[in-house]
Amino acid sequence: MGTNRPVIKLDGEAPQRRVKLKPFLLGQTPVSNAEFADFAEQTGYVTEAEGFGWSFVFHLQLPTTQTTLQGAAGAQWWRRVDGANWRRPAGPLGAESLPDHPAVHLSWTDAQAYCAWVGGRLPREAEWEHAARGGLGDVTYPWGDAPPDDREHLPCNIWQGDFPTQNTAADGYAFTSPARSFAPNGYGLYGMAGNVWDWTADLLRLKSLSKAGKAHAAAMRGYRVIKGGSFLCHASYYTRYRIAARTGNSPESTTSHMGFRIAFDAPAACASQPSDEPS
Repeated sequence: MGTNRPVIKLDGEAPQRRVKLKPFLLGQTPVSNAEFADFAEQTGYVTEAEGFGWSFVFHLQLPTTQTTLQGAAGAQWWRRVDGANWRRPAGPLGAESLPDHPAVHLSWTDAQAYCAWVGGRLPREAEWEHAARGGLGDVTYPWGDAPPDDREHLPCNIWQGDFPTQNTAADGYAFTSPARSFAPNGYGLYGMAGNVWDWTADLLRLKSLSKAGKAHAAAMRGYRVIKGGSFLCHASYYTRYRIAARTGNSPESTTSHMGFRIAFDAPAACASQPSDEPS
């Protein structure tokens, strides 16, 4: 995991190192709205965004009839919207969530609750990275080393255009895409770059001797690692759709681009396979 060619050094992308993993299973896609709806209906679960009564929505997702003035500090493209949650990702004036799209506006606690219900867990960061590589080894993206562009090479759902004001949606999607869209990687996994962020089980740990690095680590103390980037990533602004890229979010945070996928410990039959092969 990691890389010897870090792009965002303060994030702790380097160095590349070997981590021994036990065999595990990983969901082919992020958990969809249809899947999360089944959980909510059977258990009566109320997400943190529903309990708080609001969540953050990207400004271009807002319906034209929606008025809101409160933005996130340092990132005014995020707007607080009362009533925004996984059922209505753009808020009560927006459309209902699409069944085959990833469920969003879910906190780390929400993801943990769903995973426990199905008998699974969130993946470790090292597991997520191993799975994202799809058997290709030291590559930058789940499909190899060729970076996406705004016109011809569109292998995942990220931003095209001028962030944060104009998205040409050249890849076919301005916001989320179906959980099972674009080509899967070598392990048959979809959406390991772009579309929605994946929560992981791990605390974000950042080691740095520099003053800036220490301040960055202090600001993110208690955060959980998130991986994979989202539909808002673009090379001119946010390149964290690379496999080794990493950042974190506070466990209670909910936004219109945060989702998750499930991991499982491999059953005994799979555990007899070599530890460097996924099951």
